[in-house]
Amino acid sequence: MTTETAPVTETGDPRALARARKRQSLTRFWRSYRAHRSGLWGLGLLILIALIAVLAPVLVGADSQNVTDAPGGPLEGPSGAFPLGTDQFGRSVLALLVYGARVSLTVGLLAAFLCVAIGTVIGIVAGHFRGWYATVLMRVTDWFLVMPTLVLAIALATVMDRSMWTVIIAIGVTTWPTTARLVRAQTLAVESRPYIERSRALGGGHGHIMTRHVLPNVMPLVLAQTTMIISSAILTEATLAFLGLSDPTITSWGGMLQDAREAGAVSAGDWWYLAPPGIAIAVVALAFTLCGRAIEAVLNPKLGARS
Repeated sequence: MTTETAPVTETGDPRALARARKRQSLTRFWRSYRAHRSGLWGLGLLILIALIAVLAPVLVGADSQNVTDAPGGPLEGPSGAFPLGTDQFGRSVLALLVYGARVSLTVGLLAAFLCVAIGTVIGIVAGHFRGWYATVLMRVTDWFLVMPTLVLAIALATVMDRSMWTVIIAIGVTTWPTTARLVRAQTLAVESRPYIERSRALGGGHGHIMTRHVLPNVMPLVLAQTTMIISSAILTEATLAFLGLSDPTITSWGGMLQDAREAGAVSAGDWWYLAPPGIAIAVVALAFTLCGRAIEAVLNPKLGARS
């Protein structure tokens, strides 16, 4: 390791030195992450599901969602031709499950990104400015905290057009308060350090301090929080789709559960139509949770033992 960094130090190139430090940090992070077996299992599951979602047209065919030209009969049980049976239109449940991964993962990732972006900005601003700015922002945050998140998301999804972007916005704008609270607390801790006072004395403005000093120090917390939020976002998307508040023209796991309910699969005992999407939602949520806990344990080793 010394032989790799010595030439960079001798050249005195700040950018090369910064790149070398980033590579070393990533190497240390991956070495610590590999020590958590549950995190590796979660990461492996996510990579597998992501590959299946990306390769969906190749694996199950691009026309597998077609209702007018379905290959099977309505609600056929599992067989060699249809390993997970068919839906009420005769489409393969396995094919729908594969395509549903695309929508569920996309909604989960984008909604979590929106949630974390809003929470990070509000948390840093509320922690940096100590006047009435922080008071107003935190009172708004408290209002969102006491309101039921799912109820707010349902209200937004009801008044807006039924589309995937509506679900993303509804989840993102209602789940950011927890992130804002965490980021604000971390911002207050960072700004109490001596180098922040030194930066102010040297003429550093508010933007410089928040972007160059505070943001890099809160990013590890934001990264761990993101993995946790993705799993809850996927569950919320499934709930909204099950309630019929998402786009009915797209296939998602929550939408599959809604279609199964409307087709009478519950009363008829057609378990092959109900169980696969429910299990898929649980597996993806568990995988993101395992990754999030592993990342959190790496970034803060005081949280607990390796697993």
